[in-house]
Amino acid sequence: MADVDVRLVDVTKRFGDQVAVDGITLDVTDGEFFTLLGPSGCGKTTTLRMIGGFEQPSSGTIELQGRDVTNLPPYERDVNTVFQSYALFPHLSIFENVAFGLRRKHVKGDEVKQRVGEALELVQLVGYEARKPGQLSGGQAQRVALARALVNRPAVLLLDEPLGALDLKLRKQMGIELKRIQREVGITFVYVTHDQEEAMTMSDRIAVMNKGRYEQLAGPETLYERPATRFVAGFVGASNLLEGRVGSDGDMWTVTLPSGAVVRAPKSLGDIGSAGAIGVRPEKLALLEPGQESRGNRLDGVVVDTSYLGVITQYVVEGDGGLRLLVSEQNVDRTTRSDTWRPGERVALTWKPDHGFVVGDSAKA
Repeated sequence: MADVDVRLVDVTKRFGDQVAVDGITLDVTDGEFFTLLGPSGCGKTTTLRMIGGFEQPSSGTIELQGRDVTNLPPYERDVNTVFQSYALFPHLSIFENVAFGLRRKHVKGDEVKQRVGEALELVQLVGYEARKPGQLSGGQAQRVALARALVNRPAVLLLDEPLGALDLKLRKQMGIELKRIQREVGITFVYVTHDQEEAMTMSDRIAVMNKGRYEQLAGPETLYERPATRFVAGFVGASNLLEGRVGSDGDMWTVTLPSGAVVRAPKSLGDIGSAGAIGVRPEKLALLEPGQESRGNRLDGVVVDTSYLGVITQYVVEGDGGLRLLVSEQNVDRTTRSDTWRPGERVALTWKPDHGFVVGDSAKA
């Protein structure tokens, strides 16, 4: 069993009457890329700041490598933090920015040179030692901040939305680089982001947070294919949730929609409860001519919107009773816009029951 680098036990943080973090318990294992994902105000950054010692929990305990650090200041914890702002010293060279933490620890001479060189090589900035932060691009500055944090060889590296200031293309490139670096150094990363694509790309496990708690903690594939709550289903990718009267038919859950149509999902997917829903991702749906035969779940409707997005074409289909569903089709054999379904055309939506998922009555504590 993997060693635990970070352990939170019933950690709560209050700011006056407001509960920012509400009784979180979780373990982050040695060498793991662990992400706290959620919208603004969900408590993810406050949780990270408590791990780093920048905020004190109102109750609960925080352990780093088996040591209780709940009441210790940041400089007594074997962690370093990379912030969105980078916080580089503009008057110092890149070499001295990276060496700053080593000099504070009284590391001397050749060891400083060696360790700074190794850190800059890791982030692919060898040759930039003499430059100042103002001479760097945003992506390069982010690499320097990462090198400065890693040069001290912390047990855990905390990253608070470090890619937030970069443009979309550079964020994607740096996300791949961060995962590469994490694998090379083998240090535990605890990462905070509101960007679900970032989280899915880099993480070994993700805690999806909402209102001070996490609603689901799992790997990226499980979160996407088998979301446990309505919130997770909507926050991690796009979902169609089909709600109505819940029933049972052998090894299948059934949901009878207001239109009278019935959709099914295997009971092996989880407990739907008495007021849950059956969900299906947009890319799992297929569009057919109304008269075409289909197997599995089927709903009839009318195309109300078509958007050509290059890799996919996205449709909004309105079913009987006003239910709207999002459908994504890959543009594999399509060569012209005339191959797409047009608004106003009647279609049939179909998908296999085991390609869906179920969410229960309410969010998990």
